[in-house]
Amino acid sequence: MDQDLVVRVQHGDRRAFEALATADYPRLFRVAHGVLSDRSLAEEATQQALLDIWRDIRRLRDPAKYEGWSYRLLVRVCYAEAKRQPTWTPSEDLSPADEPSAADACGVVADRDQLERGFRHLSMDHRVVLVLHYLMDMTPEEVAQALGISRWTVYSRLEAATKAMRAALEADARAVAPSTNRQEALR
Repeated sequence: MDQDLVVRVQHGDRRAFEALATADYPRLFRVAHGVLSDRSLAEEATQQALLDIWRDIRRLRDPAKYEGWSYRLLVRVCYAEAKRQPTWTPSEDLSPADEPSAADACGVVADRDQLERGFRHLSMDHRVVLVLHYLMDMTPEEVAQALGISRWTVYSRLEAATKAMRAALEADARAVAPSTNRQEALR
C-alpha cells in the first residue's frame, strides 16, 4: 500500500481517499465475502468499513500498518453484520473463476456445498482466521497483527477451526450415508 496515499487521506484529501477506496475495495470485499458468505452482506460490510476508514484514519499512527488496521475495521463490521443476520445462508453466487468445468461439475459443486455447510458451523472468530490465513494467504503473524491478537491465539483458532470443520464435514458425511442406504432399500 502506498504510504503517501494513506498520509494524504489522513490530512483529509478526498481524491486520495477515492484512490485508496478504489484500490482497497477488492481486497476488503474478498475478506468480507469469505467471512460472511453472502455477496450483499459483504458489499454492505465493505462499504461500511470504507466509511469507518475515512472517519477513523486520522487515529492511525503508523501509515505502514494501514493494511492490518483496515482488516481490523472490516472484521468488526463483519461481526456486526453477522449479528444482524441471525441465520447463515450459503452463498449462491459464483464468480466465473469458481464455476466448475463440465467434466467435474458435480463433484466440485458437491464439495463446495459440503464446505459451506461445514463453514456454517464455525464461530466468527474461526471464520475470520481461516479466511485471512487461507484465502488472503496471510501468515499467522500477519493475521495476529491485523486482528490485534497474539499469534498464539491465531494458531489456537486455526487449530480449533480446522478440527471443527473436520468434525462438521465428517458428521455431514455420516448424515448423508444413511439416507443413501434408505433410498437404495426403497428401490
